[in-house]
Amino acid sequence: MNLRNVNEGEGVMGYTFGAELNCSFDEAIEKVTEALKTEGFGVLTEIDVAATLKKKIDRDMPPYQILGACNPPLASRALDADPSVGALLPCNVVVRQDEAGKIKVEFIDPNLFLELSEFELLRPIATEARERLVRVKQKLNSL
Repeated sequence: MNLRNVNEGEGVMGYTFGAELNCSFDEAIEKVTEALKTEGFGVLTEIDVAATLKKKIDRDMPPYQILGACNPPLASRALDADPSVGALLPCNVVVRQDEAGKIKVEFIDPNLFLELSEFELLRPIATEARERLVRVKQKLNSL
């Protein structure tokens, strides 16, 4: 499996980081879910955006799924620091197929939360969450 930084050279604002996979969409969902588990993240929600848009507005689009990933100890610490941070949870991971057929994985950057909250207690939690998600990306790279 080959991965690269999705945002590399695209001039995209830094609210995500990610990779490109050379496998099927279904394989990507499995591999991302397993890699998340190695860093203590479970997938709480799976939103099939393509199926939902097809059903609701008859829009066809390539496969697109949002995985709601949660690391319970980190979530607990974040909620202790700022109960309102729950509006930003879980950490979303997008797995999508672009128009060219390439599979892209994009992780929300937990450091984005720091710009949305004035609680300094969130800084080490967001930093740890980001480090764990970066390791997930690196694990996917090594498959």
